[in-house]
Amino acid sequence: MAQHRYDVGQRVEVGSGRGDAAPPPGLYTVIRRMPNDGSDREYRVKSAHDGHERVVRESQILSPAPAQDTEQRRVFANMTGVRRG
Repeated sequence: MAQHRYDVGQRVEVGSGRGDAAPPPGLYTVIRRMPNDGSDREYRVKSAHDGHERVVRESQILSPAPAQDTEQRRVFANMTGVRRG
């Protein structure tokens, strides 16, 4: 099974997708790595723009968001009780 590329607490940029179910493009924070037995891993992410949570596939993620430091991840983990991994 392929490993997830992105960590909990990491900010990522999601691109525009096709279809009605595609999330709006923008910056999101990874909330949870979803269990998946397929080749395209899934993540629960939270929008930096509207605060909504969505599930996205790894193929929808364009890149990690620029310049996120470990302090931001630590604060996020403390606030949500979510740990990396």
